[in-house]
Amino acid sequence: MHDISPPEESYDIYAGPGPDSRKLKRIGIGVAAVALLVVAGGAAMRAHSVNQLRATSAQAAVPTVSVLSPTADGDGGTLVLPGNVQAYNSAPIYARTNGYVRRWLVDIGDHVAAGQTLAVLDAPEVDQQLAQARADYQTAIANQRLAASTERRWSAMLAKDAVSKQEADEKSGDLAAKSALSNASLANVRRLQALQGFTRLSAPFAGVVTSRSAQIGALVVSGTAASQPLFTVSDVTRMRIYVRVPQGYSASVHPGQAAKLTLPEFPGRTFDATMTRSAQAVDAQSGAVLVELQAANPDGALKPGAFAQVSFAGGGPKGTGVTLPGSAILYSNNGPAAVVVGADNHVTVKPVAIVRDEGSTVVVSGITGADRVIDSPPDSIRSGDQVKVQRAAAKGAANAK
Repeated sequence: MHDISPPEESYDIYAGPGPDSRKLKRIGIGVAAVALLVVAGGAAMRAHSVNQLRATSAQAAVPTVSVLSPTADGDGGTLVLPGNVQAYNSAPIYARTNGYVRRWLVDIGDHVAAGQTLAVLDAPEVDQQLAQARADYQTAIANQRLAASTERRWSAMLAKDAVSKQEADEKSGDLAAKSALSNASLANVRRLQALQGFTRLSAPFAGVVTSRSAQIGALVVSGTAASQPLFTVSDVTRMRIYVRVPQGYSASVHPGQAAKLTLPEFPGRTFDATMTRSAQAVDAQSGAVLVELQAANPDGALKPGAFAQVSFAGGGPKGTGVTLPGSAILYSNNGPAAVVVGADNHVTVKPVAIVRDEGSTVVVSGITGADRVIDSPPDSIRSGDQVKVQRAAAKGAANAK
């Protein structure tokens, strides 16, 4: 048998010389090192991004607030309260007799003089009752005259002993009774004449007609509490202003004290008033004392029923606190408070007492003028929280330049 194995030279040609194992190891180690560098770089970049995000989130979690400085209660002696303006005299005019409105002569806004006729009523029933009363009076007069003549005759006969004393006394008593009936009839006539006079409604004093409900042909009935006044006449040459002063300030106001009035329809204008009297009693429901002021009204600017703000000079307690805008007060279950920022930008929630509420501003005690108070503090803020103080707009503009 022949040997078919390839020759040794042929084997060397196919196998050839193999790659160096040390070179391959070096290449593998290099590739692994590069991969490790890539992974480490990515991890470092990711860690940097996370740290940067955490820092940004922590910085954003600190709220930015605007602060203000409380101002001293410079006019702490001024007490501002709502008031109600009323006419010095105001009279509702009712019908005192039953009838129908024949005509009305004045309307709202008209100035009337004392005694001027406002309206005329038709009262036919009263006219007929007056005619009957006059006839009854004439009958009573006739009976009285007859009784007087009879009494004189019987008195003359009694002097001659022609009649008894009893009969003469009866005639005298009859004259007295007839005289009383005559007087009663006369009083009834005068009563009906007065009712007939009430068919003319007159102004009780000079003033302005502020209401009118009289209509021609309308039935008017006297003596009903639910009836509406036909007219209202108000004397507006001088006005009364009624103010309810809280009990805590009632000792600060007194008769003769000056005050200023402001009305919403006259912005920027003030009216002088003087306190004239006090009720000297605290109302149990409102806890306030009712006081009256008076003010001249030469041009009619003050109107009955108007709302006014009344400022009493020297009516409030002085030096009892500082002034803050109402938006700086934080209200909670523990009462009103102010949020004060310290030098390290950490806050302290300080309880305050409201001395006086003036609407847009309040006077409080519990803080000083040196405190930095947050304006419009968030409800979630607590003592110890850190904040960033927003710089004033003027400083920001200066820095921008």
